This record gives sequence, structure tokens and C-alpha cells, in this order.
Amino acid sequence: MFLVCFDSVNRGPGSACPVPRPGASDFGMTIELRNAASLPAPAGFSHLSIGPAGRIVHLAGQIGTDESGTLADGLAAQTTRSLDNLVEALRAADAGPEDLAKITIYIVDWTEARQPELFAGLGGASTRLPLVPITLIGVQSLFLDAAVVEIEGVAVLAG
Repeated sequence: MFLVCFDSVNRGPGSACPVPRPGASDFGMTIELRNAASLPAPAGFSHLSIGPAGRIVHLAGQIGTDESGTLADGLAAQTTRSLDNLVEALRAADAGPEDLAKITIYIVDWTEARQPELFAGLGGASTRLPLVPITLIGVQSLFLDAAVVEIEGVAVLAG
């Protein structure tokens, strides 16, 4: 199977890499990631993912709390912790990041100026995630007043 290139040698939208993208072999990818040639090349995500026949896992939104329920400070720290919590939820389904098909990120008072802080948080997660399709939605508030980000996901388990 060929996966779409996401690194600096990207051959353009919809192109395939002769070798899996960095990290794909670490995951044993069960989800095939693709880009549409007729759309602008994505940066940091894929246009679509195709899962094998199997069970679908819907992961509830995770916020940036630790095991004791303490919320991290700021968008970057909460994003990192939210992603780590998402991976922990995947493990409860006997799944891992390789099974993710899509994530949705909800951010309070989102503006484009917050991108560096968001990207720092995404890069800080303890587990590298595949570049699955991502939707970012700016919201007015979340369940906890001090929470500024919530991340939910969909995974597909083979068989």
C-alpha cells in the first residue's frame, strides 16, 4: 500500500510515496490516508482516511486534565494533555494511534493567531499520532470553564 507523502519531499497533492511516511511503520497503519489531487495540499493532516471493515470506536472529547483531574495551564499544555488522554482512551478499546481515522479539535475563542500555541501542544504529545483528517472548530465554551481545548476522535478496529 502507498501512503501520501507529508514531509518536505511532498510530491504534491494526491501523490503517493514509494515508502510509508515517517512513523507509518511504527504504527502498522490499519487506516489508509489519502489526499484529493483536486484540493490544495494539506499541511499537518490528510483529506481523508479509509478504514478496513471492522468495529468503529467513537472517542469522547478529552480535555487537558491529568489523572487527578487537574487542568493544565494554557492552550499548548492542555492540547498536549488532551492528546495523551485520547491515546489512553484508545488503549481502553485495545486500540492505538494507528487505528485513528479522524479527530476533531474544539478550541475556545479560536483565532488564527493561536496557531503557534496549538501546534506546540500538538507536537508535545507523548505519542506521535498519524496525520489523520482533522477538523478544528472554534467554540464559545467547553464543559469546564477553564478548559480551552477538547479533542475527540473516531477509530476503526480491524475485524
